[in-house]
Order: sequence, then structure tokens, then C-alpha cells
Amino acid sequence: MLLLVAALLTGCGEKKTELGQGGSVVSGSAGPAGAQNAAHELLHCDAPVATVALAENPHGYVMSSQYQLPPSPVPLVKLLAQQSGCFRVVDRGAGLRGTVQEQDLKNAGVLRRDGSTVQRGRGYEAQYTLMPSLTFSEQDAGRGLGGIVAMVPVLRDFPVLAGLVEQVKFKEAQTALLLSDNETTEQVAAATGAARTTDLGVAGLVLGRLGGGAGAGWSNTNEGKVIAAAFLDAHNQLVLQARALQARPLPPAVPARAAAAGR
Repeated sequence: MLLLVAALLTGCGEKKTELGQGGSVVSGSAGPAGAQNAAHELLHCDAPVATVALAENPHGYVMSSQYQLPPSPVPLVKLLAQQSGCFRVVDRGAGLRGTVQEQDLKNAGVLRRDGSTVQRGRGYEAQYTLMPSLTFSEQDAGRGLGGIVAMVPVLRDFPVLAGLVEQVKFKEAQTALLLSDNETTEQVAAATGAARTTDLGVAGLVLGRLGGGAGAGWSNTNEGKVIAAAFLDAHNQLVLQARALQARPLPPAVPARAAAAGR
């Protein structure tokens, strides 16, 4: 035990960067080479059924001021939609503004006109719009467990145990994805997703030092990771509905080298 503590203290001042570590369950990439390093829990479609644009929730995603969340889950949902292969994703955010800017520069004579690779009227329409929503996020549940422990005769004689249990928190989140038909304005599918994890807090740190190595690992979980997992679950529920949609005519696929497609 002393050797373990000494090793931990020795490594306190060491900084190490590990690529691909420390993220959420939403990971990897999507593109001409297909879905790469996607979460194994992610459901897939055999072929895309339509083009889809992601829309920001007009009400935002902040549920509490006690913790900080990324400004938008849309980038993660875009990745999930593309990795699943159920939809072709078109950009209606910063990417679209970049396209309009390039066209404006071309019209102003700043950019070349002959042989231009950014041409007017070549954009693809979004046949569906997908909007994410954060239903709720509870990040401090379970704080009353210490009081419950104190009421149990066998356990109340161990105040240290009650103090450790008081540090246990359950982090929970529920999300929703709404899919609307841009031609008819009908909402054709809706799905919710949920995730929960246990944050041992100080208790996890103590348990880790006492030999429970997994305890300290759980204490690293933060709110954003739980919410990302809930969106993955919601997307899986949406995929079950998307598979039943009648496939619509799709624009030509993005040209890709054979080597990239065959990886």
C-alpha cells in the first residue's frame, strides 16, 4: 500500500497527453471512409433514406447554472447521424455561411470565375430537419444517502461510512430528437434517450486508495459525458423509426478515392 501511495505521489507532477482518451461515448469520425471508431452501441442503417439538416433548439440546452455545458449538442448529433448511415447530413450553420461568403467573394470579383469549384445552385436541399432537445439533467442526485445510512442500526455506528456515502451522486440525463418533414412540415419521428452514471466523488477517491481501483475512475465522470450518452441512446431510438421511412431520392455521393472507400 505504501508503495502504491509513493508511486502516486511521484507521478503527481508528471504531465502526459493521451490521444483518443478522455472523451465521451460519442467518438470517432464519419466521411468518405465510412464510420470509424464509432461507439459499438450505435445502431446503423443499411443505406441512408434522405438528407437531413440539424436545427438548434430555440430554447437552448442549459438546465441549471450550477455546471457548465457546451453551447450546443448539434455537432455530436451530426456525427451520430452520419456515422449511423441513416441520413446524408447537410449544413445549415457555419458551413452554409462559409458557402454564401465564398459566393459573395466570387460575385465581388475577389475570387476567380473560370474553373471555380464553388458554383451557384449546386447545394443539396434538406428533406428533413432534426432538432435535439435536453429534457432534463440531474447531476446531484443521491446526496441523501448518508441520512439513510445513519438510520440503519448496523451502519449508523460507522459515521465515516455515512460521510463517504454522502459523496455518492447519480448523474442522469434525458434527451429528445425530433424529426420533421420539410415538405409537409409533419413531425414524422420523435425519440427520447436517457443515461445514468455514478459519481463517487470523494468517496471514490478514498475507496481507490483503499484498494478499489475502479472507484477513482468513476469520479472523473462529468455532466457533458452523461448528456452525450443520452443523445446516443436517443439516436438509437430514432434509427428504429428511420429504418421504416420510405427512402427518398438522394443527390450524388461525395466523390471518394477507392483506397479511402475500401479501408
